[in-house]
Amino acid sequence: MIKFENVSKSFQDDFWKKPKRVVNNLSFEVNKGSLCGFLGANGAGKTTSIKATLGFIHIDSGQISFDREMGKTPMEIRSRIGYFPESPYFYPHMTGHDFCMYLGQLQSIPKAKILERMNYWGERLAIAFAFEKKIRGYSKGMLQRLGFVSTLIHEPRLVILDEPLSGLDPVGRKEFKDILIDLNNRGVTIFFSSHIVSDVEEICDGLVVIRNGELFYSGKTEDLLNKETTKNLRVKFYAEKIPQDIQNSYTSIKNRDNFHIGTIPLEDKDKLLQSLLRENGSIHELILEKQSLEEIIYNTKKTGEVNL
Repeated sequence: MIKFENVSKSFQDDFWKKPKRVVNNLSFEVNKGSLCGFLGANGAGKTTSIKATLGFIHIDSGQISFDREMGKTPMEIRSRIGYFPESPYFYPHMTGHDFCMYLGQLQSIPKAKILERMNYWGERLAIAFAFEKKIRGYSKGMLQRLGFVSTLIHEPRLVILDEPLSGLDPVGRKEFKDILIDLNNRGVTIFFSSHIVSDVEEICDGLVVIRNGELFYSGKTEDLLNKETTKNLRVKFYAEKIPQDIQNSYTSIKNRDNFHIGTIPLEDKDKLLQSLLRENGSIHELILEKQSLEEIIYNTKKTGEVNL
Protein backbone atom coordinates (compact mmCIF):
# COMPACT_ATOMS: atom_id res chain seq x y z
CA MET A 1 0.00 0.00 0.00
CA ILE A 2 2.88 2.37 0.90
CA LYS A 3 6.48 1.83 -0.12
CA PHE A 4 9.46 3.89 1.03
CA GLU A 5 12.64 3.40 -1.00
CA ASN A 6 15.83 5.03 0.29
CA VAL A 7 14.02 8.19 1.36
CA SER A 8 16.06 11.05 2.83
CA LYS A 9 15.00 14.48 4.02
CA SER A 10 16.98 17.34 5.56
CA PHE A 11 15.97 20.68 7.02
CA GLN A 12 18.01 23.86 7.34
CA ASP A 13 17.20 26.19 10.23
CA ASP A 14 18.84 29.15 8.55
CA PHE A 15 21.20 29.99 5.70
CA TRP A 16 24.35 29.87 7.85
CA LYS A 17 23.74 26.46 9.39
CA LYS A 18 24.39 23.09 7.87
CA PRO A 19 21.19 21.16 6.94
CA LYS A 20 20.14 18.54 9.47
CA ARG A 21 19.29 15.09 8.15
CA VAL A 22 15.94 14.11 9.73
CA VAL A 23 15.18 11.04 7.62
CA ASN A 24 18.13 9.04 6.34
CA ASN A 25 17.93 6.43 3.57
CA LEU A 26 14.67 5.06 4.97
CA SER A 27 13.07 2.01 3.34
CA PHE A 28 10.02 0.02 4.44
CA GLU A 29 6.64 -1.23 3.20
CA VAL A 30 3.12 -1.15 4.61
CA ASN A 31 1.13 -3.88 2.91
CA LYS A 32 -2.48 -3.59 1.83
CA GLY A 33 -4.90 -4.57 4.58
CA SER A 34 -2.42 -4.25 7.44
CA LEU A 35 -2.83 -2.40 10.70
CA CYS A 36 0.67 -1.03 11.07
CA GLY A 37 2.14 0.90 13.97
CA PHE A 38 4.83 3.53 13.46
CA LEU A 39 7.10 3.94 16.46
CA GLY A 40 10.07 6.08 17.37
CA ALA A 41 11.17 8.57 20.00
CA ASN A 42 10.51 12.30 19.69
CA GLY A 43 12.58 13.64 16.83
CA ALA A 44 13.04 10.23 15.22
CA GLY A 45 11.43 11.41 11.98
CA LYS A 46 7.93 9.97 12.21
CA THR A 47 5.96 13.14 11.47
CA THR A 48 8.39 14.11 8.71
CA SER A 49 7.91 10.68 7.12
CA ILE A 50 4.12 11.00 7.33
CA LYS A 51 4.12 14.50 5.82
CA ALA A 52 6.35 13.26 3.00
CA THR A 53 3.94 10.37 2.38
CA LEU A 54 1.08 12.82 2.00
CA GLY A 55 3.07 15.14 -0.26
CA PHE A 56 3.07 18.01 2.25
CA ILE A 57 6.85 18.25 2.00
CA HIS A 58 9.29 17.27 -0.75
CA ILE A 59 11.94 14.66 -0.06
CA ASP A 60 15.60 15.18 -0.99
CA SER A 61 16.07 11.73 -2.48
CA GLY A 62 14.43 8.34 -2.77
CA GLN A 63 10.87 7.45 -3.68
CA ILE A 64 7.50 7.02 -1.97
CA SER A 65 4.93 5.03 -3.93
CA PHE A 66 1.43 3.60 -3.49
CA ASP A 67 -0.47 0.59 -4.82
CA ARG A 68 -2.02 1.13 -8.23
CA GLU A 69 -5.54 0.80 -6.84
CA MET A 70 -4.99 4.05 -4.93
CA GLY A 71 -4.97 5.92 -8.23
CA LYS A 72 -2.64 7.13 -10.96
CA THR A 73 -2.37 10.82 -10.09
CA PRO A 74 -1.46 12.52 -6.79
CA MET A 75 -5.00 13.94 -6.62
CA GLU A 76 -6.61 10.49 -6.99
CA ILE A 77 -4.30 9.01 -4.38
CA ARG A 78 -4.96 11.75 -1.83
CA SER A 79 -8.72 11.46 -2.34
CA ARG A 80 -8.49 7.87 -1.06
CA ILE A 81 -6.45 8.72 2.04
CA GLY A 82 -7.88 9.73 5.40
CA TYR A 83 -5.38 11.74 7.45
CA PHE A 84 -5.60 12.92 11.03
CA PRO A 85 -2.59 15.00 12.22
CA GLU A 86 -1.28 15.19 15.75
CA SER A 87 -2.27 18.87 16.09
CA PRO A 88 -5.22 19.46 13.76
CA TYR A 89 -6.74 22.90 13.24
CA PHE A 90 -10.48 23.35 13.65
CA TYR A 91 -12.54 26.40 12.73
CA PRO A 92 -13.79 27.44 16.18
CA HIS A 93 -16.76 29.44 14.86
CA MET A 94 -18.19 26.39 13.10
CA THR A 95 -20.34 23.69 14.64
CA GLY A 96 -19.18 20.07 14.43
CA HIS A 97 -21.93 19.48 11.86
CA ASP A 98 -20.78 22.36 9.66
CA PHE A 99 -17.16 21.26 9.89
CA CYS A 100 -17.92 17.71 8.73
CA MET A 101 -20.19 18.97 5.96
CA TYR A 102 -17.49 21.35 4.79
CA LEU A 103 -14.82 18.65 4.60
CA GLY A 104 -17.19 16.19 2.94
CA GLN A 105 -18.13 18.72 0.27
CA LEU A 106 -14.44 19.32 -0.45
CA GLN A 107 -14.38 15.66 -1.47
CA SER A 108 -17.49 16.17 -3.66
CA ILE A 109 -19.56 13.79 -1.55
CA PRO A 110 -23.37 14.25 -1.78
CA LYS A 111 -24.87 15.90 1.31
CA ALA A 112 -27.08 12.90 2.03
CA LYS A 113 -24.03 10.63 2.12
CA ILE A 114 -22.13 13.05 4.35
CA LEU A 115 -25.00 13.12 6.84
CA GLU A 116 -25.33 9.34 6.78
CA ARG A 117 -21.64 8.76 7.48
CA MET A 118 -21.41 11.64 9.94
CA ASN A 119 -24.29 10.26 11.99
CA TYR A 120 -22.89 6.73 11.90
CA TRP A 121 -19.38 7.65 13.02
CA GLY A 122 -20.69 10.33 15.37
CA GLU A 123 -22.58 7.66 17.28
CA ARG A 124 -19.68 5.21 17.19
CA LEU A 125 -17.32 7.87 18.55
CA ALA A 126 -19.82 9.31 21.03
CA ILE A 127 -19.62 12.84 19.62
CA ALA A 128 -22.96 13.13 17.79
CA PHE A 129 -24.47 14.91 20.81
CA ALA A 130 -22.12 17.87 20.21
CA PHE A 131 -22.53 18.27 16.44
CA GLU A 132 -24.72 21.36 16.85
CA LYS A 133 -22.33 23.04 19.30
CA LYS A 134 -19.60 25.51 18.34
CA ILE A 135 -16.20 23.84 18.12
CA ARG A 136 -14.70 26.53 20.38
CA GLY A 137 -16.50 24.85 23.28
CA TYR A 138 -15.10 21.35 22.60
CA SER A 139 -12.69 19.64 25.00
CA LYS A 140 -9.46 18.01 23.74
CA GLY A 141 -11.11 14.59 23.72
CA MET A 142 -14.14 15.92 21.82
CA LEU A 143 -11.86 17.49 19.22
CA GLN A 144 -10.08 14.15 18.77
CA ARG A 145 -13.41 12.44 18.18
CA LEU A 146 -14.66 15.10 15.78
CA GLY A 147 -11.37 14.97 13.88
CA PHE A 148 -11.61 11.22 13.51
CA VAL A 149 -15.17 11.48 12.21
CA SER A 150 -14.04 13.99 9.59
CA THR A 151 -11.16 11.67 8.64
CA LEU A 152 -13.60 8.87 7.79
CA ILE A 153 -16.31 10.90 6.02
CA HIS A 154 -15.10 10.00 2.51
CA GLU A 155 -14.57 6.27 3.29
CA PRO A 156 -10.80 6.20 2.66
CA ARG A 157 -8.94 3.05 1.64
CA LEU A 158 -5.86 4.14 3.57
CA VAL A 159 -5.98 5.89 6.96
CA ILE A 160 -2.86 7.66 8.25
CA LEU A 161 -2.95 8.89 11.83
CA ASP A 162 -0.31 10.86 13.73
CA GLU A 163 -0.65 10.27 17.49
CA PRO A 164 -4.43 9.67 17.34
CA LEU A 165 -4.65 8.41 20.95
CA SER A 166 -2.94 11.36 22.64
CA GLY A 167 -5.21 13.39 24.89
CA LEU A 168 -7.75 10.60 25.29
CA ASP A 169 -8.74 9.00 28.57
CA PRO A 170 -8.53 5.17 28.89
CA VAL A 171 -12.17 4.75 27.78
CA GLY A 172 -11.60 6.93 24.73
CA ARG A 173 -8.42 5.04 23.81
CA LYS A 174 -10.31 1.75 24.03
CA GLU A 175 -13.08 3.10 21.77
CA PHE A 176 -10.56 4.37 19.20
CA LYS A 177 -8.65 1.08 19.18
CA ASP A 178 -11.87 -0.88 18.67
CA ILE A 179 -12.75 1.33 15.70
CA LEU A 180 -9.27 0.93 14.19
CA ILE A 181 -9.66 -2.84 14.41
CA ASP A 182 -13.17 -2.62 12.92
CA LEU A 183 -11.95 -0.48 10.00
CA ASN A 184 -9.06 -2.84 9.38
CA ASN A 185 -11.44 -5.83 9.36
CA ARG A 186 -13.36 -4.04 6.61
CA GLY A 187 -10.22 -3.94 4.48
CA VAL A 188 -8.97 -0.44 5.31
CA THR A 189 -5.17 -0.18 5.59
CA ILE A 190 -4.14 1.77 8.69
CA PHE A 191 -0.77 3.34 9.41
CA PHE A 192 -0.50 5.24 12.66
CA SER A 193 2.22 6.65 14.87
CA SER A 194 2.03 6.57 18.63
CA HIS A 195 4.12 7.13 21.74
CA ILE A 196 1.99 4.57 23.59
CA VAL A 197 3.83 1.36 22.71
CA SER A 198 1.42 -0.90 24.58
CA ASP A 199 -1.47 0.26 22.36
CA VAL A 200 0.52 -0.58 19.23
CA GLU A 201 1.44 -3.99 20.64
CA GLU A 202 -2.20 -4.67 21.45
CA ILE A 203 -3.76 -4.07 18.03
CA CYS A 204 -1.10 -3.90 15.29
CA ASP A 205 -0.10 -6.84 13.09
CA GLY A 206 2.70 -4.83 11.46
CA LEU A 207 5.34 -2.53 12.84
CA VAL A 208 7.80 0.07 11.58
CA VAL A 209 10.31 1.46 14.07
CA ILE A 210 12.78 4.24 13.30
CA ARG A 211 15.65 5.70 15.28
CA ASN A 212 17.29 8.99 14.36
CA GLY A 213 15.64 8.89 10.96
CA GLU A 214 16.89 5.39 10.14
CA LEU A 215 15.10 2.05 10.06
CA PHE A 216 15.36 0.01 13.24
CA TYR A 217 12.74 -2.63 12.45
CA SER A 218 10.15 -3.34 9.77
CA GLY A 219 8.00 -6.44 9.92
CA LYS A 220 5.33 -8.28 11.81
CA THR A 221 4.83 -7.36 15.44
CA GLU A 222 4.57 -11.03 16.38
CA ASP A 223 7.90 -11.85 14.70
CA LEU A 224 9.73 -9.22 16.72
CA LEU A 225 8.11 -10.35 19.98
CA ASN A 226 8.90 -14.02 19.30
CA LYS A 227 12.43 -13.25 18.19
CA GLU A 228 13.19 -11.53 21.47
CA THR A 229 11.41 -14.07 23.68
CA THR A 230 13.73 -15.40 26.37
CA LYS A 231 14.32 -19.13 26.84
CA ASN A 232 13.27 -18.98 30.48
CA LEU A 233 10.15 -20.09 32.28
CA ARG A 234 8.64 -18.21 35.18
CA VAL A 235 7.60 -20.85 37.70
CA LYS A 236 5.61 -20.97 40.89
CA PHE A 237 5.56 -24.27 42.74
CA TYR A 238 5.02 -25.75 46.20
CA ALA A 239 7.73 -27.96 47.66
CA GLU A 240 9.50 -28.38 51.00
CA LYS A 241 12.83 -27.72 49.23
CA ILE A 242 14.13 -26.87 45.80
CA PRO A 243 14.27 -30.08 43.74
CA GLN A 244 17.89 -31.18 43.41
CA ASP A 245 17.59 -31.65 39.64
CA ILE A 246 17.14 -27.89 39.08
CA GLN A 247 19.16 -26.42 41.97
CA ASN A 248 21.95 -25.24 39.70
CA SER A 249 19.69 -23.55 37.15
CA TYR A 250 16.86 -22.22 39.33
CA THR A 251 16.89 -18.48 40.05
CA SER A 252 14.81 -17.55 43.07
CA ILE A 253 12.66 -14.42 43.04
CA LYS A 254 10.51 -14.99 46.12
CA ASN A 255 10.03 -17.75 48.72
CA ARG A 256 7.31 -17.99 51.32
CA ASP A 257 5.82 -20.93 53.26
CA ASN A 258 7.31 -23.48 50.86
CA PHE A 259 6.00 -21.57 47.83
CA HIS A 260 8.82 -20.89 45.42
CA ILE A 261 8.67 -18.27 42.68
CA GLY A 262 11.52 -17.92 40.23
CA THR A 263 12.82 -18.81 36.79
CA ILE A 264 14.32 -21.88 35.17
CA PRO A 265 15.67 -22.53 31.67
CA LEU A 266 13.07 -23.90 29.28
CA GLU A 267 14.97 -27.17 28.90
CA ASP A 268 14.62 -27.86 32.65
CA LYS A 269 10.83 -27.91 32.58
CA ASP A 270 10.51 -31.72 32.53
CA LYS A 271 13.09 -32.07 35.31
CA LEU A 272 11.06 -29.76 37.55
CA LEU A 273 7.76 -31.52 36.87
CA GLN A 274 9.21 -34.99 37.42
CA SER A 275 10.93 -33.91 40.64
CA LEU A 276 7.74 -32.36 42.04
CA LEU A 277 5.81 -35.50 41.18
CA ARG A 278 8.33 -37.70 43.05
CA GLU A 279 8.44 -35.42 46.08
CA ASN A 280 4.69 -34.72 46.37
CA GLY A 281 5.14 -31.08 45.32
CA SER A 282 2.74 -29.16 43.10
CA ILE A 283 3.07 -26.72 40.21
CA HIS A 284 1.00 -23.53 40.32
CA GLU A 285 2.39 -21.49 37.44
CA LEU A 286 4.52 -22.20 34.40
CA ILE A 287 4.81 -19.29 31.94
CA LEU A 288 7.26 -18.56 29.14
CA GLU A 289 8.86 -15.21 29.89
CA LYS A 290 8.36 -12.55 27.23
CA GLN A 291 9.57 -9.00 26.98
CA SER A 292 7.04 -6.32 26.20
CA LEU A 293 7.30 -4.50 22.89
CA GLU A 294 8.42 -1.39 24.76
CA GLU A 295 11.27 -3.29 26.44
CA ILE A 296 12.37 -4.75 23.10
CA ILE A 297 12.36 -1.46 21.22
CA TYR A 298 14.25 0.49 23.83
CA ASN A 299 16.68 -2.28 24.84
CA THR A 300 17.42 -4.24 21.66
CA LYS A 301 20.51 -3.04 19.83
CA LYS A 302 20.56 -5.40 16.88
CA THR A 303 18.38 -4.35 13.95
CA GLY A 304 16.00 -6.98 12.66
CA GLU A 305 14.23 -6.64 9.35
CA VAL A 306 11.33 -8.76 8.19
CA ASN A 307 9.09 -7.98 5.24
CA LEU A 308 5.46 -7.20 6.10
